[in-house]
Amino acid sequence: MRSEQEILDLVLDVAMRDKRIRAVGMNGSRVNPNVPKDPFRDYDIVYLVNDMQSFISDPNWIHVFGDRIILQTPENMAMFPAELGGRFSYLMLFTDGNRIDLILAPIEEKDEYCKEDGLTVILMDKDNSLPLIPPPTDKEYWVKRPSAEFFADCCNEFWWVSTYVAKGLWRREILYAYDHLNLVRSMLIKMVEWKVGIDTNFSLSIGKNGKYLDRYVDKPLWGKILMTYPSGDYENSWNALFGMTDIFEQTAIYVSEKLNFEYRYEEAERVKKYLKHVQSLPSDAVSIY
Repeated sequence: MRSEQEILDLVLDVAMRDKRIRAVGMNGSRVNPNVPKDPFRDYDIVYLVNDMQSFISDPNWIHVFGDRIILQTPENMAMFPAELGGRFSYLMLFTDGNRIDLILAPIEEKDEYCKEDGLTVILMDKDNSLPLIPPPTDKEYWVKRPSAEFFADCCNEFWWVSTYVAKGLWRREILYAYDHLNLVRSMLIKMVEWKVGIDTNFSLSIGKNGKYLDRYVDKPLWGKILMTYPSGDYENSWNALFGMTDIFEQTAIYVSEKLNFEYRYEEAERVKKYLKHVQSLPSDAVSIY
């Protein structure tokens, strides 16, 4: 596996030799001092270039970075809408295990690029034309203090979508139920995230997809969260749903008390009773009540 220095030397050597590439930046985990170092960290590289189309028209120019296991170019894909505006990306996983996510951006976007992400370092600026940027920080990714409206919406979404899970389980439509169970869990994780924010004075990030959440919650709570990931068994799925409702309510009450928000106890109680009622309905029921 090529070392970090070897990869960065290669990235900069390619840029130095190509007159179209005017500057090089790097973002993401490689510039974040708060992220654990491991061999799976991507190299999030941006080439600020002239004549982008000449790169895009020649798909072979990226061979210089090494032999690949797989390549994805999202802006060329029909299934997923492009999200980068006028930019173009090459997501490359190499046979030595390294991964480079390389984005081409028009040099005209240099000012915008330097401002859009606090986790940015400039590796090369051939024309000395890029604005000065502060040292990289992940502050913009820290857990944000919710407003009362956000808190209420999270609670409402959790309880509302939980009724879809119950419907899917009663109908024996496991995939439908699981899709909605995942939506319910996303609200649960958001509420736990706010708890972590309160406990840490909103001074850190729990990472993309909550990947660092286990560092900031106690072991009993973490164990309960993991138990909400069910197998393909219906009884286990019902248990996962009710496990979520217990964790969510306890956490939401904690957040509401700490932030002086209103928690709608009566609404939650009505939904919990409804979920239990649906669970107990016979499979040949012709009415809910």
